[in-house]
Amino acid sequence: MANQALGKPGIWVRLLPFLQWTPLVNGASLRADAQAGLTNAIIVLPQGVAYALIAGLPPEYGLYAAIVPAIIAALFGSSWHLISGPTAAMSIVVFTSVSPLAEPGTAEFIALALTLTLMKGVFQLVLASARLGVLVNFVSHSVVIGFTAGAAVVIVVSQLQNLLGLSLHTKGTFTDNGWQVLSHLSSADPYSLSVGLTTLVSCMVIKKFLPRWPNMLIALALASGLAFIFDPEQQHIAMVGAIPASLPPLSMPDLSFSNISALSSGALAISLLGLVEASSIARAIASR
Repeated sequence: MANQALGKPGIWVRLLPFLQWTPLVNGASLRADAQAGLTNAIIVLPQGVAYALIAGLPPEYGLYAAIVPAIIAALFGSSWHLISGPTAAMSIVVFTSVSPLAEPGTAEFIALALTLTLMKGVFQLVLASARLGVLVNFVSHSVVIGFTAGAAVVIVVSQLQNLLGLSLHTKGTFTDNGWQVLSHLSSADPYSLSVGLTTLVSCMVIKKFLPRWPNMLIALALASGLAFIFDPEQQHIAMVGAIPASLPPLSMPDLSFSNISALSSGALAISLLGLVEASSIARAIASR
């Protein structure tokens, strides 16, 4: 109906995909979408912060990445099943690509990470324009499982120091992270470890015995309460702290030849892996 009203069926939908689903919105679907949106927003809040920390960025950048792309994808994305936003696997790839060039968390690191994401977007636009998305059909399910499992292992090892309350200067590699943690086990903070283990155990137990309950939200609430009881003065357990309530000012990425040359391989890898990961998730959801 929206296409006929505009007089050019097909063309406007390709340019403005939201014209395809907006006529289907009614009271029932709006209530269901509002409930789903609220649930996802509550989950994405701590999840986005965690992904930003994995990528070596300030926590607010995880929220930026979870909010802005989701709005753009809802209006202009062609998939009804794809969830747009940061992922754990892509966060660790960003960290491993940029950390050899700058200290994580610094202004230089942030600038390089923004340059990397811009290059990744350009690569994906080129792939889309060349109709190379069909290459995803030749990636087997085993490859996706292997990539996801490998990324999970790397993420676990990289976050062990946070679980143990350690502040280590590592090279960001799997082996160096593991060796540094093993070398400093005696310095582990019991307060931080107890809160981290409480979160993990609560999440798994609730999911097993109360599968319909929001296990992650309950686990976060329990762990947060435990952290306040154990360390009200915040002397042992690291806190995220106050997050800026506004978006950062617009800035231009550093597109110098040296940075483009250093980040090009990482940007191409992230664009391909992101395409594979996104397509796999969308297919899994669409198949249901």
